[in-house]
Amino acid sequence: MNGSTSYNKTSGIRIAVVGRPNVGKSTLFNRLVGKRRAITDPTPGVTRDAVREQAVIAGHRVELIDTGGYRVDAVDIDSLVREKLLSLLRDVDLVLLMLDVNEYTAEDESFVDKIRSYTDKLIVVVNKVDNQQRETLLWDYYSLGFEHVVGISAAHGTGFDDLEEKIEEVVDFSAKADAKDEDPFIRISVLGKPNTGKSTLANYLIGEESSIVSDIPGTTRDVIEGRFQHRGTLFQVLDTAGIRRKKKVQESVEYYSVNRAFKTIEDSDVVLLLIDVEEGLTDQDKKIAKQAVKRGKGIIIVLNKWDKVEKIKNQMQAIQDRVRFVFPILGFAPIVPVSAKTGDGVEKLLSNVYSVWKQLNRRIDTPVVNELIRDVVAHTQPPRSSHGHFKVFYATQVGSSPVKFVIFVNRKKGFPKSYVQYLTNSIRKELGFTHVPLSVELRERSGHQT
Repeated sequence: MNGSTSYNKTSGIRIAVVGRPNVGKSTLFNRLVGKRRAITDPTPGVTRDAVREQAVIAGHRVELIDTGGYRVDAVDIDSLVREKLLSLLRDVDLVLLMLDVNEYTAEDESFVDKIRSYTDKLIVVVNKVDNQQRETLLWDYYSLGFEHVVGISAAHGTGFDDLEEKIEEVVDFSAKADAKDEDPFIRISVLGKPNTGKSTLANYLIGEESSIVSDIPGTTRDVIEGRFQHRGTLFQVLDTAGIRRKKKVQESVEYYSVNRAFKTIEDSDVVLLLIDVEEGLTDQDKKIAKQAVKRGKGIIIVLNKWDKVEKIKNQMQAIQDRVRFVFPILGFAPIVPVSAKTGDGVEKLLSNVYSVWKQLNRRIDTPVVNELIRDVVAHTQPPRSSHGHFKVFYATQVGSSPVKFVIFVNRKKGFPKSYVQYLTNSIRKELGFTHVPLSVELRERSGHQT
C-alpha cells in the first residue's frame, strides 16, 4: 500500500449469514436490511462475494454480511468463494448458520464440522419453518450440539422476533459501541466491461479482498460495498458486475446483476469508468458514460493495466485525443492511467475523485452568476431572428450534484442552441465546473416573451 495513503475501515458489530447454496441466506439478509440488496435466485451459487449492508437488529446498528454458499466439491470460482467465506468467519462477531428444515445434507454436515470452533458466536437459523409439522422437525437440529437454535421462515418473515432476541442474547453489544452515523463520505462506483480490473481496483482501495478476483467473466454479481479513508476523507466504493452487450446477457442472474450495476450510478457521486487500456474503448463504455452524464454524476475515465503498455513518446496525449474524439460527451471528464494491480496512479486517481466531488457540490451566489452572464452577453450578443432580438436577462444556480443553472430569456422558442452552448461553456470555465457535467435550462421571464 502506498505509504502516503491511509486506508481505514469503519468498525462495529459484524454479523455474517452463512450456509450451503439455496438455503435462503440472501432472502434472510434482504429481510434484515429491509430492502432487496442481495440478488435472490434459485440458481445455486448466485452470491459469490460478501455483500455488506448496514442494518438495525434488536435496536442496534450492525454490519450484516451475506456470503457465498459453501460447497464441498468446490472448484474454480466456487473454491474462491469457499476460501473467502472461511477466512471471513474469523473476523465477525456473530455467525448465523442457515439450514433448511426440510433436509440436512452432506454439504451441511461438512460445513458444520468446519465451523464448530466458532460455537460461542454462532446461532443455527433453521429456515422454512412455516407450519406446525416443520416446527416439530426443528427439534432435530438441537442434536447438532449447538446451544442456540431458532426457526424462521425468511420468505414469509416469521420467527424474526425470536431471532432478534437470540441475537441480543449471544452478542455483547456493550463490548463495542454501536456504529455511529458517519461523517459524509464520497460515494464511488466502479463500472466497466467484464475483466477490466474493477474488483482488483476496489480491493486495492478498500485494503482487503472484499471482491473475488478471477479471469472468469461475470465473477462479480452483486454490488460489493467497502469503505476506506484517504487523507482525512471517507470514501465508499461500490464494485459492480461487468456490463456486457444486452444480447450476451442471457442468464437471469446476470440480467439482474447488470441492472443493479447501472443502478449504482444513481447511488454514486463519482463513477469510475474502467477501461482496459490494451483493449480500448467499446460501445458499452459509451452507454455507461451516457447514463452517468444523464444523471449529472461525476465521471473519471480510468485507463487500467497501464503497467502492461509499452511506453512511447506522446503516448498519453495520443490516447487522450482518441478518447476525446470517441467520447465527445465526456470532454470534461478527467482521464487517469492506473495499475489496479500495483496501485500505481491510484493516488492521483483519488485526488481527481475529490476534485470532481468538490465541483459537483460547488454553489455559486446568484450575483456572481449574473455578473458573469452580463459580461459574456456584452462580449457576444445573442443573434437576431425574424421576430426580433433574443435577450438574456439573468441566471441562477438551482442545483448542485447534479449541477444545474437556469437562464431567463425573453423567448425560448427558436433560441439558438449554439448560443446556449456558448453560455454553458462560459459558466463551466469561469465558475469552476471544468470536470463535471452541467445542465442549463432556459425559462421565459414573465411579461417578456417578445
